[in-house]
Amino acid sequence: MKQHRYLPMTEQDQTEMLRVVGVSSIDDLFSDIPEAIRYQGELPLSSRLDERALTRHMTELVGRNANTDTHASFLGAGIYDHHIPSVIQHITSRSEFYTAYTPYQPEVSQGELQAIFEFQSYICELTGMAVANASMYDGATALAEAGSLAASATRRKQLIVSRSVHPEARQVLAAYARGLDLDIVEIGCSDGVTDVDALATAVSEQTAAVLIQNPNFFGAVENLKPMADLIHAHQGLMVVSANPLALGLLETPGKQGADIVVGDAQPLGISSSLGGPTCGYFAVSQAHMRRIPGRIVGQTTDRNGKRGFVLTLQAREQHIRREKATSNICSNQALLALSASVYLSVMGRQGIKEVAELNLHKSRYALEQLLSLKGLSTSFNAPTFNEFALKLPEGTDMSKLQAELLAAGFIAGYDLGRDYEELAGHMLIAVTEQRTKEEIDQFVHTLGGLL
Repeated sequence: MKQHRYLPMTEQDQTEMLRVVGVSSIDDLFSDIPEAIRYQGELPLSSRLDERALTRHMTELVGRNANTDTHASFLGAGIYDHHIPSVIQHITSRSEFYTAYTPYQPEVSQGELQAIFEFQSYICELTGMAVANASMYDGATALAEAGSLAASATRRKQLIVSRSVHPEARQVLAAYARGLDLDIVEIGCSDGVTDVDALATAVSEQTAAVLIQNPNFFGAVENLKPMADLIHAHQGLMVVSANPLALGLLETPGKQGADIVVGDAQPLGISSSLGGPTCGYFAVSQAHMRRIPGRIVGQTTDRNGKRGFVLTLQAREQHIRREKATSNICSNQALLALSASVYLSVMGRQGIKEVAELNLHKSRYALEQLLSLKGLSTSFNAPTFNEFALKLPEGTDMSKLQAELLAAGFIAGYDLGRDYEELAGHMLIAVTEQRTKEEIDQFVHTLGGLL
């Protein structure tokens, strides 16, 4: 039989399916929808194409995108252009990983379960926490789940979140809070980091948790210990959303008093993919192990004393206990968690440290060169990791500047005015280990000529 890459549905197929369903036309399938709100007319679609023409057309569409292969990227704001070792694609493309589903049958899923177990172990080591789960959808939902866990554990309704937390993560948190009837209080910033004095005033016996990002959305490094002490004095929890790559240099959140540490594993060998998907991680202290959302893979031994791996503590998931569960998440990003595990294994402890140092030093060099341009100044004075905010000359048209930089071969930084009215005219610039000295110097030269 001739193999086809795809099989279009024929008119005969359509007629047969409608007969089995018991209707005479496709329109009958939508009869429950009031006619007034149904779409009338033809959809603006092109005429049908053969396979060769379709492939050419899709290739042309893809070619319109600026990407990190064709442009030097200085855009971060949550998704970063980091080096991805070629071995990651080789390992994750193996069929036993690439096509794996939930490993409910441990006897035939030992490879997948061990890979997840290794991911959990790496996350615990990076964060300084006792327990990690088998991953989350992304960093934003992980933060929201952390807020939910804190509210449940403390039986309190108030969550305090810093405005230096990623704006999109705060939106996801707010969406969760509406459904859970939680009260979200936002704390402002002082010189690019969380205003600790304002936090001290806001924290009370009603506060379930304080949620901080480190390094924060502005790239600034937060001083976590004083904030952890504040919330612990009121028997609340400290939640930290951390860039895992920065933990190659920074003290672990666990040692600074965090009760829950979450984040996005995208910097750990996961492609930016024009914005996702990514992989969230979630780690807690021993006290909150049974409340952690999603799955945990545990290590055990079989009847012969041989090491094995199993899914454990599943009673927390919605498909087991439904409304009694701690969360309705029941899946994970196992393939991307595997990417992070492979990255961490091939880089090793020293490699992670060196990559983090490269991010720090290259971003520092870029900042120094940019500040030599007339009219540019730092938005804040707080220490940063691989991202920093710059104030552009008064009256700069941000959209025009970004378009001109794109035309010159650079994906420019993020317009902070999109999320912070007070930071209109400020650009968030990310510099990773991928950027060469020549690219940084050319970016500075090009930007200087456009201002």
